[in-house]
Amino acid sequence: MTPDEYVEAVLDLVERIPPGRVMSYGAVADALAERSGRASARLVGSIMARYGGGVPWHRVVNSAGRLPPGHEVEARARLRAEGCPLRPSGVDMAAAWSPEEGM
Repeated sequence: MTPDEYVEAVLDLVERIPPGRVMSYGAVADALAERSGRASARLVGSIMARYGGGVPWHRVVNSAGRLPPGHEVEARARLRAEGCPLRPSGVDMAAAWSPEEGM
């Protein structure tokens, strides 16, 4: 998979996350690792920062459920509107979604 194809795969996966559910950067990387040969949460974070404006970026959080840095207020409002369970520090990771659920 080329770097551009990986970017597209990340964005396609993020678009599939249902409203009210989240994935961590690492879970996104892990879900794509077998077919991409890459498994880097940091790379997913960089892709989301650079290209994620057109997808539901607020549904991608860190492994502890913390919201995207610099966008916490907007992400919290969007997730609350979707009915996502929240905690003071971010998202309740009980709302984590796996692509296998959507198959």
